[in-house]
Amino acid sequence: MKISGVDIRPGNIIEYEGGIWRAVKIQHTQPGKGGAYMQVELKNLRDGRKNNVRFRSAETVERVRLDTKDFQFLFADGDSLVFMDKDTYDQVSLPRDLLGDAAAFLQDGMDVVMELYDEEPISVQLPDTIEATIVEADAVVKGQTASSSYKPAMLDNGVRVMVPPHIAAGTRIVVDVYEQTYVRRAD
Repeated sequence: MKISGVDIRPGNIIEYEGGIWRAVKIQHTQPGKGGAYMQVELKNLRDGRKNNVRFRSAETVERVRLDTKDFQFLFADGDSLVFMDKDTYDQVSLPRDLLGDAAAFLQDGMDVVMELYDEEPISVQLPDTIEATIVEADAVVKGQTASSSYKPAMLDNGVRVMVPPHIAAGTRIVVDVYEQTYVRRAD
């Protein structure tokens, strides 16, 4: 479906210069001289590259609809991640870098949503939060109570997050996967 360049919204998937791109940030600009345009930050869904593009109102782009399917993460095999289609039980192997930093949060048996374009996997959406165990936490430095003092801690998956001072090694916490931040203690 063709849309005007000024109708692009964050999260839209478009076809641009032969690639499939997700609009990340958008800024409408109307200079004193010349016509208005949209400054759009695009992220390539195949290789993760970012590109800043200006679209004028007269320009049109092709908006792409992605199919979504439920998959389950099975295991990691070197630089590949193996997922199973929950409907057909077919296995799909994807490169680890397709998930970026979020790959560290994958757990065996985790349900994920895969976005497909012409039956080709484009991206994998993990749950927004996961539970993890603190394996190492730095000691609290006394006297830093004037501001909210967080301390670094290592999770069981190797990711470092900042946690409140009362969190100790062995504690289960809830972590935001995409921000890689502490949310709360696990129940």
